[in-house]
Amino acid sequence: MTVAGLVLAAGGGRRMGGPKALVRGDDGTAWLARATTLLASSGCGPVLAALGAEAEAAARLLPEGDGVVVVPVPRWRDGMGESLRRGLEALARVAPDASAVLVTLVDLPDLRPEAVARVLGSAHDDPDDGALRQAAYGGRPGHPVLIGRRHWAPLAAQLSGDAGARAYLRAHGAAVVDCTDIGGGDDIDTPAARGGAGGAVVDAEPSGLGGEG
Repeated sequence: MTVAGLVLAAGGGRRMGGPKALVRGDDGTAWLARATTLLASSGCGPVLAALGAEAEAAARLLPEGDGVVVVPVPRWRDGMGESLRRGLEALARVAPDASAVLVTLVDLPDLRPEAVARVLGSAHDDPDDGALRQAAYGGRPGHPVLIGRRHWAPLAAQLSGDAGARAYLRAHGAAVVDCTDIGGGDDIDTPAARGGAGGAVVDAEPSGLGGEG
């Protein structure tokens, strides 16, 4: 199975104080760069990044030479559904050989390679383009999510606002891949959510804009 990667990173990060695509971890690595590198190093390709708020500044944080494809999301204020829709539409054009896409969010800085590998590995017995798998942590649906190519168009047609793919995944019986023992599935919405780790800073002035995140 050939799997592309998609990082949703278009939101304004209102609660974070600025776009999460511009946030850096304690080690100085941008969350956006970490997410795209994680997917690429796990065998996904091409890797796409859906960018909206402060898109130009975010694009400069992408690792050089990794060939990440930037997907502009002009209507990023509409929410995650719009970002995913734009990403799926772009995939149909730039990833003609991909039979599925692995989707994650920029605000999962602790997402583990083992969780990515488990979700990818769980789909070996699925039809080439019909996979539909979602990681879960403690019974809570999370990321990454594996979406087979045959689902891209019908899912994109249903997406709107900030709803994302949850309803579609539920209606079409997405298989749950338990990653509780691996951990790392918590999204970070505010600086305080980093707890004692601290150190997450934004590379630009707060945008003051709403939207996903």
